[in-house]
Amino acid sequence: MIVDTEFNSAAQVPAKICVDAAALAEERGFGAVWKGESNSRDPLVLLSAYAARTSTLELGTAIYHMYGRSPVTLGIQAATLNEYADGRLLLGLGVANETIAAWHGDTYDRPLRRIREYVEIVRATYSGERVEYEGDFYSSTKGFKLAFEPPPYPLRIMLAALGPQTASLAGKIADGVVINMADPGRARQIAGWCRERALAEGRDHSGFEVVAKLRVALHEDAGEARRTLKKVLTFYALQNGYGQMLRDMGFTEEVERIREAYARDGFRAARDQVSDELFDGVPMFAGSSLDGLAERLKAYEEAGVTRMIVALVPTGDDLWGEIRHFLETADFVRPTV
Repeated sequence: MIVDTEFNSAAQVPAKICVDAAALAEERGFGAVWKGESNSRDPLVLLSAYAARTSTLELGTAIYHMYGRSPVTLGIQAATLNEYADGRLLLGLGVANETIAAWHGDTYDRPLRRIREYVEIVRATYSGERVEYEGDFYSSTKGFKLAFEPPPYPLRIMLAALGPQTASLAGKIADGVVINMADPGRARQIAGWCRERALAEGRDHSGFEVVAKLRVALHEDAGEARRTLKKVLTFYALQNGYGQMLRDMGFTEEVERIREAYARDGFRAARDQVSDELFDGVPMFAGSSLDGLAERLKAYEEAGVTRMIVALVPTGDDLWGEIRHFLETADFVRPTV
């Protein structure tokens, strides 16, 4: 299993710190650095800066959503970055949600059909072929075609999945799946749905990537580290898709208590309802050191995860100091083969 990392997971780390951290992550043997998208710093802008400072580090989006730019635009962006970075891009895409769609003046409707069309146009654009496409959501007419030779590297697209439908679609059209907030059992289940669909479609599943994420917080007071991550967990429990996945993982009562407290008294009250049982059942690690983290990662490797994003969530204001300490003490990272 390849170990990757991320610097802006539930944190707002300035771009220049992220770029320095990416260079150090490569030195320390991490396989890739990932960046997500919502209303935070743009992934492909940051990944381009990472590419300029590194030579072997892979560059992932976890997750870029389909509302922020047209699929033709993303195809051009992907081709440009992969040309410069010698094929190191890992393009993770997701269907987002109603809120993100509304930010971009759009509606959240038939997300699986929509992202399937999106992926088809991105791939066609990236390939350099002439694009003529008419879909239910997206179209590209009058023969768009790249004005430059496409990069000689495959475009590796991965889809975010929480449940069986998105996992099945990933198995049908993608090169991998990105899983967030899932315990090893749920990760194994999602990977299984992907594999079943890939086999049904006659696809070679041997190179299919199963990417999962685990968040880490470190503090001399382990309780403070845990409180930092409980804020993140509260946010996810309040989201519909993630809330349902947590229920599916056996935490229905915990999710309902969090939601009821939020509706009654706000976010802080909701956070106070995050039990230790729920915290220990999701991919979060809080401590004064990284002792014991390797064992947590091993469980995901045994569940079929091929890449693990170990994302630091800083607990204080010394962002670079915390990130550097994490990277320099991450002895669980094995060199990429």
